[in-house]
Amino acid sequence: MKLRVDLEQELYKHKDISLQNDFLRQLDKIWEKSYKNDISILERLKQKVTDQTPGNHFKKDILNPESIYHINDIKKICIDYRLRFLSTHYFKGNYPVEAISKIKYLERKHETAFYHFKIIAPSKLFKLKNADDPLLFIPIGNGYYYFVHKWGNDIHPLRKIWAWFFKSFENTLLLCFFTSFIITLLIPDGMFSTAHNPSVGFFIELLFMFKSIVAVVLYYGFAKGKNFNTAIWNSKYYN
Repeated sequence: MKLRVDLEQELYKHKDISLQNDFLRQLDKIWEKSYKNDISILERLKQKVTDQTPGNHFKKDILNPESIYHINDIKKICIDYRLRFLSTHYFKGNYPVEAISKIKYLERKHETAFYHFKIIAPSKLFKLKNADDPLLFIPIGNGYYYFVHKWGNDIHPLRKIWAWFFKSFENTLLLCFFTSFIITLLIPDGMFSTAHNPSVGFFIELLFMFKSIVAVVLYYGFAKGKNFNTAIWNSKYYN
């Protein structure tokens, strides 16, 4: 009959309970400190910026140049895709674990706590005053921002085409004209015009349709308080 040794039991016999307990106590302290850091970061993300809010101090020699963006670059993206660039104080979405971890990593490297966080996101993700992908930034100074983290789904490529029509009043008029032209093409000849010349009749119908669509767009715009991309990209107001 062969004798067998249970390695698990042998290992347990040699187990140092005191060392294990010391390790667990240290682990509890590490987790507690990490939890407190997470809460501190979340509180600073939700904090309203005032004159008393501390500034940010980076170690410039360890900054990643690829993560530094100027306000003009951010403004262009926001206008092209009809997005907002606002303080995280107004953000009503949830922050992923990866974003908090990256902030903690940056704070350890730069040996400081960061404030004044800002974020790029669609209007619906902000708690805006009434008058698809967040990008988190930390201000560096002189109009420059340090990119921290991106989450959510990518922006649909057609959003840029859709947003282009709302960049300015002229762009919106072009949208109205193209819509009027297409609708006029679908109208049977002579339905609304009795002109003998088909070209004249088409022009009259197009003019009538254009005026009607512009009136509807203006009424909707004024009723809902909508504004153009160039006016809302950094506005904290809903309209």
